[in-house]
Amino acid sequence: MIVYNTTYTMQNEDARNFVIWATEICMPRAQRSGQLKNGRMLRILNHHDQQTECFSIQFEVQDNRVLHEWYVKEGAALAKELERNFQGKVVGFSTLMSDEF
Repeated sequence: MIVYNTTYTMQNEDARNFVIWATEICMPRAQRSGQLKNGRMLRILNHHDQQTECFSIQFEVQDNRVLHEWYVKEGAALAKELERNFQGKVVGFSTLMSDEF
């Protein structure tokens, strides 16, 4: 099992709309196929720019193959929707994490 984490940053004035979009549209659609599970959204507290907000959205996924399959079928469309809705005002980067050492 791996954790698929995407960290997003935006200006304070865009944060409320992003949270609504993420919790009401993005996360439910991301989990609809059942490939991504146990989604959660967290506010990142330790950033230094007072004019921005940062959030982390995390899902559990079986492995890289399943994540790639999900991204091709669902994730790319969500990324395009994010861009269309926020027009570059929200940027993100993704990381994969594991509890295996």
